[in-house]
Amino acid sequence: MQFFAYDQEMVDQGWSRVESRGRIAVESGENGELDVIALGRRVRHLRKKLGMTLDDLGAAVGAAPSQLSLIENGKREPKLSMLQHLAGTLGVGIDQLLGAEPPSRRAALEIELERAQRGPLYQSLGLPKVRVSSRLSVEVLESLVGLQHELERRLDEQSATPEEARRANSQLREEMRARNNYYPDIERQAQDLLKAVGHDQGPLSHHVAADIAEHLGFDLHYVGDLPHSTRSVTDLKNHRIYLTHGQKSDHDPRSVLLQALGHYVMGHQTPTDYADFLRQRVYTNYFAAALLMPERATVDFLKKAKAAKELAIEDIRDAFAVSYETAAHRFTNLATEHLDITTHFQKVHESGIIHKAYENDGVNFPADHTGAIEGQAVCRFWTSRAVFDVPDKFRAFNQYTDTAVGTYWCTARTERHSSGEYSLSIGVPYAHVKWFRGRDTTERSQSRCPDPSCCRRPPADLAALWSGNAWPSTRANSHLLAAMPQGAFPGVDETEVYRFLQVHADK
Repeated sequence: MQFFAYDQEMVDQGWSRVESRGRIAVESGENGELDVIALGRRVRHLRKKLGMTLDDLGAAVGAAPSQLSLIENGKREPKLSMLQHLAGTLGVGIDQLLGAEPPSRRAALEIELERAQRGPLYQSLGLPKVRVSSRLSVEVLESLVGLQHELERRLDEQSATPEEARRANSQLREEMRARNNYYPDIERQAQDLLKAVGHDQGPLSHHVAADIAEHLGFDLHYVGDLPHSTRSVTDLKNHRIYLTHGQKSDHDPRSVLLQALGHYVMGHQTPTDYADFLRQRVYTNYFAAALLMPERATVDFLKKAKAAKELAIEDIRDAFAVSYETAAHRFTNLATEHLDITTHFQKVHESGIIHKAYENDGVNFPADHTGAIEGQAVCRFWTSRAVFDVPDKFRAFNQYTDTAVGTYWCTARTERHSSGEYSLSIGVPYAHVKWFRGRDTTERSQSRCPDPSCCRRPPADLAALWSGNAWPSTRANSHLLAAMPQGAFPGVDETEVYRFLQVHADK
């Protein structure tokens, strides 16, 4: 017997920082992406092999030597026309210039060291960067790269239990970031269903959600004994969907139903691993949001608000009768695709720990050595932390934050759930703030993170008074020590679900 079940404790959907600077989309290599660090080393190798200086190469291709130096050091994205000029001048085909294999062992070490120094692990150490040049011997390169490998290995050993989840989250967020969190196929599936039930405007009611289920051939059954580890259970054998009845929940009943239907519409099979489980979950969350906030109507609403320079997440929430969190998620789906606005989203627990996040605007989310952001603490000067101290919980809190990678404007509010209070924030680079209500805020802060002196270390005066004289008793976060739950649907007791279905099958 097949079934789909939603667990309550697993993370719904998450987004994190994915490094994309230094890559350009061309027809080369895997996924059509070019690694400019490797390209730069290859250009330098071929130039020196021909006995050319940067001045010689610059004169031949019509570029300043300083610009070519940036390309060779992997700090500049060359245009396709420049790649063609370089290939011709260096006497190789463009395929050879974009080849996957480094031209030499030394070049391979240089590439790996440069990548490592630009990664989140090296940056988190606060160490100065080593200039990768011809003056470094192969032995030094071998040692530095070897140290990086050993540090990664030891850190992986320490975090082996949640490693699968973190890597799966990071991979999925990379996919979402590459798409600007917009999935046209899911949008079309949602639109076809809305058309089939005759819903074309206004908030989607519980009645219309039930009509969608009926259109797809499902009966809805509200029960009081739903397995505790689930939000819903779908009986694919008898085309029934079981939902909770008369119990308090942090989740919109419409969303729970629409997510269950999403598995069926998208033809999901039993997940093969956690990455597959997480991807299915993200897609069904997107599907539910696309039904609750149809693309055409939502984009029209957003474009009118942008034209009036009055974009506000709370207005989207009110117009479509959804939660603030759903409205914020939906904004990230449509903002870049339809409004040309890059953005970031955060859901942060009152402890300062990131629960969910997404960005395509270059904001520097904290990350571990794998690039994952789950469980990382947000800078206490960011809007998503500052909002917890704001007395006015009715209106959105707006703030400008100067960071190491630019100035961002963010709007945030807090919501209480059974697991505590969370802040929900949407942010944009300074260049896009002109479209938003709340841009006139005078609230402003400065964040130097990931510099430890910003907020990771206590102020010197407090440390002088209390260092060595404080011993806090920490709250036990047992979930941080636990291994990933087993099974195709992590955290779900399949025996409990099967027994539930058997009990209700003949009712």
